[in-house]
Amino acid sequence: MAETKSPAGHDDAPPGEDGEKPGADISFPYDRMTVEQFRRRFPRARWSDARKAWFVPGRTASSRIGRWLAEMEAEADAHADAKGRDAFVFDPIDSAYLEFGKAGFRIRTSYSKTVVDELREVPFSRWDGDLRIWHVPFRSYEELRRRWPDIEAAARRNEPEERRRRAEERKGTELDIRSKRRSAERKRHRYPLQSDDLPPIGRPVATAYGIVVFTNISGELVEPDVVADFYPGVTEDHVWGHWRVPTLEELVRTWPAKVPPVEDAEWWLPTIDELRPARRTARSREARKRAKAP
Repeated sequence: MAETKSPAGHDDAPPGEDGEKPGADISFPYDRMTVEQFRRRFPRARWSDARKAWFVPGRTASSRIGRWLAEMEAEADAHADAKGRDAFVFDPIDSAYLEFGKAGFRIRTSYSKTVVDELREVPFSRWDGDLRIWHVPFRSYEELRRRWPDIEAAARRNEPEERRRRAEERKGTELDIRSKRRSAERKRHRYPLQSDDLPPIGRPVATAYGIVVFTNISGELVEPDVVADFYPGVTEDHVWGHWRVPTLEELVRTWPAKVPPVEDAEWWLPTIDELRPARRTARSREARKRAKAP
């Protein structure tokens, strides 16, 4: 909203006002009501055309300006919350997943990656791990309203009854058999790698499985005919690498790559867009482990 700075050393200070006096400058976009509030709070402030800023005299000017800015921000937030609350009353979201609270909205759904990704894009939203709900302030209602159809659709798809129904429908189908085979293959924690392009051991790298840490390269040759359904393009030049899930500490220490991976790469150094969700997932995973610990 505003910028503050010390005027010391300015050659264009208003004569007789702040040339050598202690104080602080503040500048903000012009708004008549804001200027009136500022002048009431700082009646000794003077405008400098040269610096395009207000000068507030006094040794405590910087801290007084900081308090005023904090109050203005809180007032703006309160106004935005009132506006969002009114928008909800006029055009409400009618959903079993959303509750109207004193300070904002509370959202509770079954776990869904889509729901998590959508709510993270809503400004000022936050996850409450103790209550297992999302909090969204009233001021973010418009963005929440825009994303709600996708949020609710994903929440319904992930209701336990709906997931069981889909599982029953898939049971015994070719799709179900392939899904189980893929799941069993992933649990083996192995990955085919070109023998002349091996990843570093013990360092997080990105793959088709997400970000992993390779623990060793066995040297065992891959049999393309056996695993072609899981790894298209695999050849007899591939060997098996064994991996594990990276820890949060490892992901935090990993520097993001500056360039995207080359086309058809089997592994690559992760970008910041890949590291951010991986870090969030690792943080949640470690929080769950701590909660279960005796």
